[in-house]
Amino acid sequence: MRFVRVITGLLLLVIGIPALFAGGGLWLVTRHADPGGTFAARFETVRTPGHAVVVTDLDRLLRREAPFARGAQTRLRLDARTPDGPAFVGLAPTAEVRRWLESVPYASVRRVALARGPLPVRTDPAVPAAAPTAGAAPTPLGRPFWVREGVGTLEWSADELSGESMSLVVMRPDGRADLSLDLRAELRAGWVGPVTWGLLAAGVLLVACAVLLLLRPPRPREVVFVVEPDQVPVLAGRLGVTSLSGLSARDPDAAPPLPAVRQLAPVGSGAAEWQRSASGVEPIRPVTLADLDAPARLPRPPEVALSLAWPPTGTEPTARPVRTD
Repeated sequence: MRFVRVITGLLLLVIGIPALFAGGGLWLVTRHADPGGTFAARFETVRTPGHAVVVTDLDRLLRREAPFARGAQTRLRLDARTPDGPAFVGLAPTAEVRRWLESVPYASVRRVALARGPLPVRTDPAVPAAAPTAGAAPTPLGRPFWVREGVGTLEWSADELSGESMSLVVMRPDGRADLSLDLRAELRAGWVGPVTWGLLAAGVLLVACAVLLLLRPPRPREVVFVVEPDQVPVLAGRLGVTSLSGLSARDPDAAPPLPAVRQLAPVGSGAAEWQRSASGVEPIRPVTLADLDAPARLPRPPEVALSLAWPPTGTEPTARPVRTD
């Protein structure tokens, strides 16, 4: 059972300690949120000579750079402004956006790195996919393929990105080129608080159970003596009690009695050379009377005077015969 307790305690430690570290890390992260539980970040200024800045596959970018933003109960908000005022922000299927912007130059976002301070944004050069079409710049307002759109601000959830490739488009409301954007993102994750306190509580509970299992003192083992009935007094003398029934009532001030000469013998039959005492010492009990160090002292019979003379010198009186009728 002690081996099982040790293995169980080690397994609880292996699970509990990482849970504590994960909960502590999330708790440190939550300290950077505002009182409403929202995490905010600013981006470096994005400049392009094209007409728009496009995130070709928004879900793939979040999966690679910020996978925690794709969980349930997670909402994202993007604020975009230009030197002339609020910018247009729209979310539409990737195929529709590519078809709509194929004749004008636009910059594609390749990476958004997580760092301290303003987040760096890496973009590809604004090169059109086909020859530009003469005429006015493409205007984003009123297009039927937008799933979500807004001027200055756009908010969406992770569930709206599942099932289809969506592109995020940021441009001027009038569609003019030579774009300069100031971007700010906000993340509100409703799962952070419950997961943090759940990991901390589970980690503390698992570590406490592991410590109790590993530091629990072992139970004392009971020693059972199997002796013959006539050896009970000898065993009681070895243990320092008058009888085996008085083991729990031993007087601490009383001196232990001297051990008896008689030694313990094992239970069962066997050769004399295999006999050992219960205390593990070679027996000194003689096997035969010839092995005694001193001759045995037998009781002397009463003295009787014998006479071999015949007839006897004297006659002993006899009782008179009793007459019976």
